[in-house]
Amino acid sequence: MKDPVDELIEAWQAELPDVLGPAAELIKRVTVLAGELSAATRSVLPEYGLTPAEFDVLVALRRCGTPYRLRPNELSSALLLSTGGTSNIVNRLTGRGLVQREDDPADGRGTLIRLTAEGRRLAEAAVRATSAAHERLFADLPPGVVRAATEALRDVSLPR
Repeated sequence: MKDPVDELIEAWQAELPDVLGPAAELIKRVTVLAGELSAATRSVLPEYGLTPAEFDVLVALRRCGTPYRLRPNELSSALLLSTGGTSNIVNRLTGRGLVQREDDPADGRGTLIRLTAEGRRLAEAAVRATSAAHERLFADLPPGVVRAATEALRDVSLPR
C-alpha cells in the first residue's frame, strides 16, 4: 500500500509541478501527524469527562507550577483563546469544582483562576493518559528515529 501523503504529493507534482516546493511534503506530514495526535488526545478525554478545551485549561494551570493559578488574560494567552471563550470554559470548570476564581493579591481589582486539588488530580491523570496515547502512536519506531524527527522539527520551527 502506498503512503497517502506520497500519493498526494505525486498527484500535485503531476498536475502543477512548478507550485510545490520542498516544504510541501513536510507541511502535509506535519498536518497529518498533528491530526493523529489530536485524535489520540480526544480519544481518551471522555474517560475523564473533559472536552479538549477544558483539558487545555486544566493542563495550562497545572504546568504553571504551584500555586497553579494564572490571571485570566495569561490563561487566554497560553491557550490562544479569546478572553470570552476562556471565561466560558472556566465557568464550566468552576461549576464542577475543578478551578476557582480568587482575588488577585497583587491587584485588588483583578482575579486569578486557580486549580483546585480535585482539578490538579484530574489534570495529572488526563496528562498521563494523553501522553500514553501519544506514545502508542510512536511505539513501533526506534527511539533514534523519534529523536531525529524531534531535532529536525526543532530546527524547522525555531524563530527566525
